[in-house]
Amino acid sequence: MNREDSHRHHHTPPDYNRAFAVGVALNVIFVVIEAFYGVVSGSLALLTDAGHNLSDVFGLLLAWGAAILAKKRPSSRRTYGFSRATIIASLFSGLLLMGAVGAIGWEAANRLMDPPEPAGKTIMIVAAIGVLVNTVTALFFLSGKDNDLNIRGAFLHMAADAVVSLGVVVSGALILFYGLNWIDPVISLVIAAVIFLSTWGLLRDSLNLAVDAVPSNVDPDAVRDYLSGLPGVTHLHDLHIWPMSTTDTALTAHLVMSTMPDSDRFLNDIANLLADRFSIHHATIQLERHDSEIICYQSTHCAE
Repeated sequence: MNREDSHRHHHTPPDYNRAFAVGVALNVIFVVIEAFYGVVSGSLALLTDAGHNLSDVFGLLLAWGAAILAKKRPSSRRTYGFSRATIIASLFSGLLLMGAVGAIGWEAANRLMDPPEPAGKTIMIVAAIGVLVNTVTALFFLSGKDNDLNIRGAFLHMAADAVVSLGVVVSGALILFYGLNWIDPVISLVIAAVIFLSTWGLLRDSLNLAVDAVPSNVDPDAVRDYLSGLPGVTHLHDLHIWPMSTTDTALTAHLVMSTMPDSDRFLNDIANLLADRFSIHHATIQLERHDSEIICYQSTHCAE
């Protein structure tokens, strides 16, 4: 006996199209400005921050494209739609940032050996603009950062950029007032460290979702205890919980029953509670009689 809560199959995620569009436009304009003045002033901190901001533009475009794909309806060929694109986007975004960390660190280490003489005032002014641009962009994604890994990636990129730009302002001040030219590549190394720390969690979570690990917001033991404790359930096997996207979670389970329920309300109640308590909106439950002579071959794949 199978029952899937079909009316919950496709959820339209919140619309962040305007946030992505404005965020991309602001950051593209700022990248051009920052790169120009980085060359003019001879500042590695500005150039590396411009490179990082450019990678964030690509990250925003990836997240934006994935968000658009996630809204496409399922089809007979793609029964889950394109929701998984959000996981792929967050994974590529994390990898892109890790690549930027390596490039920034390498160039900064080389410049430590022969520090240039950058223009401190120019660095301060341009970086201050960066603080404003990145803070405004980050605020666009603030409301969705706790519920969607794809949006969380966009938020973390922009929030980290705001902090990094603030660090560049400090670098410019130290160069302008104290002549500490060596601080420019040092700040670049700090930028690389900040990017790495802000990206590690995103990359780890994205990798977990990409290999169908249970999402971090779901406690699999609590789900197992709930299903095992249902009236009439003598055994539970083949419990699988996996992400369909960065926001949707699916579950399948086989419940061995001592007494079969009289109606489908039993299954409906399970689906509703899984959605309300565990945020699992795509539940498929199979009921099996405990005295059945039919062997369920799937039980050999039971996750203990």
